[in-house]
Amino acid sequence: MSTILIIGASRGIGLEFVRQYREAGERVIATARDDEGLARLKTLGAIPLRIDVADPGSLSGLAWQLDGEKIDLALYVAGVYATADARTPPTQEDFDRVMHTNVLGAMQVIPQVAPLVEPQPRGRFAFITSAMGRIDGVESSYAWAYRVSKAALNMVVATAQHDYPQAVMVAISPGWVQTDMGGADATLTPETSVTAMRAALEALTPQQRGAFLDYDGTPFKTW
Repeated sequence: MSTILIIGASRGIGLEFVRQYREAGERVIATARDDEGLARLKTLGAIPLRIDVADPGSLSGLAWQLDGEKIDLALYVAGVYATADARTPPTQEDFDRVMHTNVLGAMQVIPQVAPLVEPQPRGRFAFITSAMGRIDGVESSYAWAYRVSKAALNMVVATAQHDYPQAVMVAISPGWVQTDMGGADATLTPETSVTAMRAALEALTPQQRGAFLDYDGTPFKTW
């Protein structure tokens, strides 16, 4: 039995990761920021932790909540969206909301979680990014603050990998998924996306350290 940590698991892709890993018999520790999310995690049999990734004060307590744990796979799933294009400057509030959740949260989690992942024989740490974080082949400026945040997250992963060389750290896109963020017209169900990502994460090799991958494990060009 492996221990899986899922950060940002109260709904959507994160909750589906919890469901599938619990169904597979794994021990799952999962975070949510409110009582409803924590209750959903407990119902699925996960060990629930109250964490708000957009609140540095809340995140600062993650390490002591995980004290003594050995994490085989950690997943940073938390993320928020903003739809405005480059004709509309983001407000400071919107910019801070996106960057705090999608980037700063990940940067604050890494020093607390990566040391628990790195000693494990196949320790892996994956961050849910987006194909919209590509710099090569950008189609439009739609959701430009979100695009910027995911490009930054990809760099966070690539740089942090150097300080934790015994772990395999990757940024992985879930594809376009039918969640509150992706909408009903998306091409993938959460179940299909998470099933494919689980297979890709299971197949990770040391040669993929710091990589930016699609949900099926195919590498993206970043530039």
